[in-house]
Amino acid sequence: MPAPDFILAPRWVVPVSPGGGLEGYAVAVSGARIEALLPAEQARHQYPGASWVELPGHALLPGLVNAHTHAAMALMRGLADDLPLMTWLGEHIWPAEARWVAPDFVRDGTLLACAEMLRGGVTCFNDMYFFPQAAAEAVDQAGIRACLGLVALEFASPYAADADDYLNKGLAARDALRGHDRITTCLAPHAPYTISDRTFSKILTYAEQLELNIHLHLHETKDEIVQSESQYGLRPIGRLAQIGLLGPNLMTAHAVHLTEAEIDLLATRGCHVIHCPGSNLKLGSGIAPVTRMLEAGVNVGLGSDGAASNNRLDVWSEMRLAALLAKAHGEPSSLPAQQVLEMATINAARALTLEDSIGSIEPGKWADLVAVDFSGPEMQPCYDPVSHLAYVAGREQVSHTWVGGELRYERSVHQSVDPDQIKEVTALWQGKLKQFKH
Repeated sequence: MPAPDFILAPRWVVPVSPGGGLEGYAVAVSGARIEALLPAEQARHQYPGASWVELPGHALLPGLVNAHTHAAMALMRGLADDLPLMTWLGEHIWPAEARWVAPDFVRDGTLLACAEMLRGGVTCFNDMYFFPQAAAEAVDQAGIRACLGLVALEFASPYAADADDYLNKGLAARDALRGHDRITTCLAPHAPYTISDRTFSKILTYAEQLELNIHLHLHETKDEIVQSESQYGLRPIGRLAQIGLLGPNLMTAHAVHLTEAEIDLLATRGCHVIHCPGSNLKLGSGIAPVTRMLEAGVNVGLGSDGAASNNRLDVWSEMRLAALLAKAHGEPSSLPAQQVLEMATINAARALTLEDSIGSIEPGKWADLVAVDFSGPEMQPCYDPVSHLAYVAGREQVSHTWVGGELRYERSVHQSVDPDQIKEVTALWQGKLKQFKH
């Protein structure tokens, strides 16, 4: 049998599917894919000439999936803090974007975000922002995996003049990126309060014809619900249901304010929810009823939102925060470690229709893998590696990140991103953006 390209031998393999940690196992990688998950001793006999990467104090898990981002907004980190959502958007973020957003802004900001995410064990992200082809350039350089949203709005921006212009440019970007081995695309109407019924109907038609997912903000704040009831006589979810948008290709970010009937409707229609606990709390939006959604059968993944509102692209902190918030009502068994790890991996992959390719350590899937160093004193003792991943580990423990079998990050060293260059470029943008600082 031909030897794989390399074999990873950690203390534990945490495959996610099935749950738990496997001690004394190894993962064989051939090309861009996982060839085998097997006991380490068996691997030594089966592949006698293989190259081994010994990770004796580590846990190996599938790469984390950040299922809701605005990556280029990393350049706006800390620009306007401690403000409610609509004030934050209308008085600070949208004016800054109107002045400065352009392909070079998106490329530079997305590269900064990619470097942060790879350093934190994120191997795939689901984005919603302008100039997707500029974002794709950064994704290519960083070597990360991404689903790039083809954003749509009713009002003009430096990217497009109106809703039809957004869609036309987005579909052209989709055509240009088709066949890319690490980039997929989806339709990304911003939110019900920025999209008309006419545009939603067009998006639904394109989604059905082209078999594309739809990614939008939904029920993030109470104000948007009040506004929708006043304008349409319906809550936003009811309006989307009436148009026909609720279905298994819909990814809804936030979903904070839901009735029991709305949760059941999302479950019945097979919609996905991307939980962003850090951003929801920081913007004062509230706490999403995640436990109830999971009980109803809704697939829930995790996202960070943009670094302008979070202010970190850190899925580890989102895991811990999600698990702790779920227990706030007095039930400590809510959202246990294994389940929150699934939200950050296979559930998020499922929302992106990538569960057959990423999200767990299984033969045939892309070798998107992360090694977490358990050797430090802050990680001792360890009785259960899955529990440690949810409650103890952070991005500072990530030692290696592989995407498609390629080592992209190892112990503070990026393989294709120069941190000094990123700092220089970021400083230039900071000088331009500081006039919008709150």
